[in-house]
Amino acid sequence: MDKMTLNQSIQHLLKDTQLKKIINKYPIPQFSYNKNYFDALSKTIIYQQLSGKVAKIIYVRFLKLFNKNSPNPKQYLKINSSDLRRIGLSKQKINYINNLSIFFITNNNIAQLKNLSQKEIINELITIKGIGQWTIDMFMIFTLCKTDILPTGDLGIKKAFKQLYDLQKLPTEKFMKEKSSGWKPYRTIASCYLWMSIDN
Repeated sequence: MDKMTLNQSIQHLLKDTQLKKIINKYPIPQFSYNKNYFDALSKTIIYQQLSGKVAKIIYVRFLKLFNKNSPNPKQYLKINSSDLRRIGLSKQKINYINNLSIFFITNNNIAQLKNLSQKEIINELITIKGIGQWTIDMFMIFTLCKTDILPTGDLGIKKAFKQLYDLQKLPTEKFMKEKSSGWKPYRTIASCYLWMSIDN
């Protein structure tokens, strides 16, 4: 995501008085496009339902299994499952990344994901067992750097909405979509500020 887009997004989001309080407190989010989609999606699977600290440890161990090469599906399928369990991957996640590997090997159009619409990306990836909406949202935000993603299924985003709007309980998806309608087409950037507010 280039600097101009980020600046435009922030100027747009500052119009929201509630969000403005967060934007003025935290640094501008940083994004870096990752061309290795298999690596990015494997990482997101590893991070599913784990704390960031634990997931990062497992992911670093995961990278070492590729002998200084970039993670790739063919090499992953050759790794012994006992080695994958040893680094902290559950049997379920081993199977999920196995499914992902097969998908990458059998689909020649995977490199074109960046050029697809959000709906098309969802339709492509949701067919892989182990890849749900949260994983796809994280992939579109942090790998493809799509500008208008609001991950309503993410607990951190829900907690941030609860805090931002002083709610008694976690918000519904409908509430989040309604409140964020004015943030379009920059809900990705808004989401990053929400994460920063709750991490703090």
